[in-house]
Amino acid sequence: MTANKALKYDVVISGGGLSGLLAALSLSKIDREGGAPLSIAIVESSAINENVDLTFDDRVLALSHGSAQYLMSIGAWQYLAAYAEPIQNIHISDKGHYGKARIVAEKHSVEALGYVVELKLIGKALLEALKSVENVSWYAPDHIVEVDWHKEQVDLLLSSQTPITAKLLLGCDGVSSKCREFANISFEHTDYEQSALIANVSTEHSHENIAYERFTEFGPIAMLPLSKSSDGQNRCSLVWTLPPEKAIEMSKIDESAFKSALEGEFGQWLGKITYTGNRFSYPLVLMKASEQTFHRMVLIGNASHTIHPIAGQGFNLGLRDVSELTKAIASALNNSIDIGTLALLSEYAENRSKDHKEVIQLTDSLVTLFSNQLPPMVVGRNIGLKVLNYINPIKRLLVKKTMGY
Repeated sequence: MTANKALKYDVVISGGGLSGLLAALSLSKIDREGGAPLSIAIVESSAINENVDLTFDDRVLALSHGSAQYLMSIGAWQYLAAYAEPIQNIHISDKGHYGKARIVAEKHSVEALGYVVELKLIGKALLEALKSVENVSWYAPDHIVEVDWHKEQVDLLLSSQTPITAKLLLGCDGVSSKCREFANISFEHTDYEQSALIANVSTEHSHENIAYERFTEFGPIAMLPLSKSSDGQNRCSLVWTLPPEKAIEMSKIDESAFKSALEGEFGQWLGKITYTGNRFSYPLVLMKASEQTFHRMVLIGNASHTIHPIAGQGFNLGLRDVSELTKAIASALNNSIDIGTLALLSEYAENRSKDHKEVIQLTDSLVTLFSNQLPPMVVGRNIGLKVLNYINPIKRLLVKKTMGY
């Protein structure tokens, strides 16, 4: 590489998906010593597409209360609020057993415990917010093909043969991260031997902003409230955890049989299932990078960790990574510290490790407890649901964590 001819940036972000956009917007709000903003570049392999054509089947995300507050603080929520369906109550139940728990937003002094919104709309909101930001440059479609690590910078060569350098490289390039590969960072991989079947469905009755978590013989069913469809139908986002062979079967049966099976397992909480969109299934795994940081590099989002969707914490965990990294960089700049130093990045990784461990332990515990039909497990989880419902200090701890605090 010809580093002397390279364009120089404070931060280069590999990946212009949700995590990359979020990181760019968040970091664009802080200044270098002397008041100049950070210079930021996003390298994205796909062309930038600001057009959003929503369909009934678009994938959705559950944003925690804390995530919504953070999106508000960085100027993205204003583009998203009108489309985000609030979760005002959560109903948890175990099919055929007495255990039930209810979580009500009002009792925790918030208007909503979280929000459900299409992935495309989150991306659009972040792009809209970035339009007014002058210190972010794009290289798209393009991608990093070579990385040279040096003491005071990282030299990057793009597929377009453009050389650029950075004080700090952020790997926001997903579960198959090339940045992770460039740094030879290994990852732990745990197969849950389950699959998630996802679909958007219409129901006879309105969801009334209630999110349902229903535990069944085959696995938990999450039914999340969505905004009405363009033709006025009630909509929910379904995530049904199943054994892999059962997920394949449920993906292939006709719509009438699927609606009947879903009604049989979920119950009549929302009346009849009147319509089901396209069904997709994917294997559930836990993936965690052995190191979150490398010399002048940080892994963010799915490049760092992918977790089970049972508690809806994946994107929210990555968002908190961005938030804490932004705070660490802002503090370093205020103290005239190089933003790519080993000490700074190691401290960031250490600070994030507790949150990572807690969320992974929470999801692993829920998977074990609620995907098992052994009698002691069934009895234990139903007692646990009763305890959760009536012992307020325990409920507050769980709600605080799942709300992102």
